[in-house]
Formats: sequence, structure tokens, C-alpha cells
Amino acid sequence: MSIPALPLTTGPAMPVLGFGTWQIRGDAAYQAVRAALEAGYRHIDTATMYGNEDEVGRALADSGVPRDEVFLTTKLPPERAGRERETITASLRALRVDAVDLWLIHWPPSRGRSVAVWREFIAAREAGLARAIGVSNFDLDEIDQLDRETGEKPAVNQIRFGPALWDERLVAGHRSRGVVVEGYSPFKTTNLHDPVLVKIASEHGVDTARVVLRWHVQHEIVVIPKSKSRSRIETNFDISGFSLTDDEMAAIDGLRRR
Repeated sequence: MSIPALPLTTGPAMPVLGFGTWQIRGDAAYQAVRAALEAGYRHIDTATMYGNEDEVGRALADSGVPRDEVFLTTKLPPERAGRERETITASLRALRVDAVDLWLIHWPPSRGRSVAVWREFIAAREAGLARAIGVSNFDLDEIDQLDRETGEKPAVNQIRFGPALWDERLVAGHRSRGVVVEGYSPFKTTNLHDPVLVKIASEHGVDTARVVLRWHVQHEIVVIPKSKSRSRIETNFDISGFSLTDDEMAAIDGLRRR
């Protein structure tokens, strides 16, 4: 099954559909990532604060999927500001890789430390520890500050996103800056029982969760659903067999205004 990928400013292209691992730990994390890779996902998202990098790394190593076929993301907690190199080194050791494909500042550090952290991210990328670097939970003004102070824009901004949060101007603002939008919590931000979604899902013979994921993909917004259930992991990946019409996309966009 072919999942499109978006080019980044550096490093490999980023698959638009990935697998998230927030709140999944221990053997459940290992089994979920193995299931995701077996289902066909080639984009895995984790973070230092998730406490599951070791399990994600073991699952990737045991899967038999070549490392260069999997886009791997992890994130630096803001309280690790000043310990960037130590943190990425520990992440790489846990993940059993030489470099991650994307390293994100998980959210803005306090006391105006974002620029200093960002300079360390640039240095880590130049040292070959991360192929691309970005941010999470930043607003456009914060992104502009990083660019203004360092001359380097984040490749990605990972933010809470879903149909109810659709904001065309926000997305356009990122794209005009060359920053890819990545959405997390697609289902927590969405009423999956909304009549608009139910009707569209029925017409395509799918569930509403897949409609939401397809909406992200057609908007070229990266999305990272998560689940511990093998069947749900497999179902969420199965979105290539249908496309939403322009009218359906517009109807889902309109859920924000309801």
C-alpha cells in the first residue's frame, strides 16, 4: 500500500501517515510498533518523555524492516534544555540507530531558551545525529524567532490537529515558511460520531476514523494515529482504497465552524 511522503528541507521525505506511540509503554509499546511495521507503516513517532524509546528501538531492530525504510522521530523535553547532546545520544542508544530522521523540540522551553536549544539542534544535525530538525507545539511567531536568530527554519511543526481544529490560515502560514504541518491526536480532537463524518464514511464503506485520516492525507498534513490494538493499527493504515471528493473535504473542513 502506497502512502505519500512530503519532502523536508533536509533528510528523507516524511510519510504523511505515521504511527504514534504516546502513552504506550513496556511490552505494549514493543508489540504495537511491531504490529505497525508489519501492517506497512514506515513512519514511527516517539519522544524521550514517552519512556518507550527502548521498546521502539527493539521493535524496529526485530522487525526485519531495513532501517533506511523507516522514518523515525523522537523529541527533546524542554526541561532538557542545556543537555541536548546528552539527550540525543541517549535516544540514539535506546533506539539502536546512528541517527533519527527527525528530532523535535517537544514544546517551547521556558525563560526564552528556545533559540539556544535550536542552535544545539542545528549542531546535532550537522554532526549527523539527526537528518532533519523541527519543533512541536510552537506558534508561528516562535518559529519566526528561530529563523530570525539562526537563519534556520524548523522542517516540521508537530501540533494538535484534526477537523475541528482546521485553520486554513494557520496551515498556509506554515507552508509559506516551508514548514511541514504534522498533526497529533487526530481522534481526540474529533467527534467520530458527527453526522457529517458518519455519512461520508458510509458512502465509502469505511469507518469515520479512516475518513479523518484520509482528510489529513489529502490536505498533505502528516498524521500519527496511535493504538495498542493490532486490528485497529491495521485498519488505520488501510486508507489508500478510497479518496474524498472536493465537496467531502469542504464538508469536513466546515466541522470547525459548527
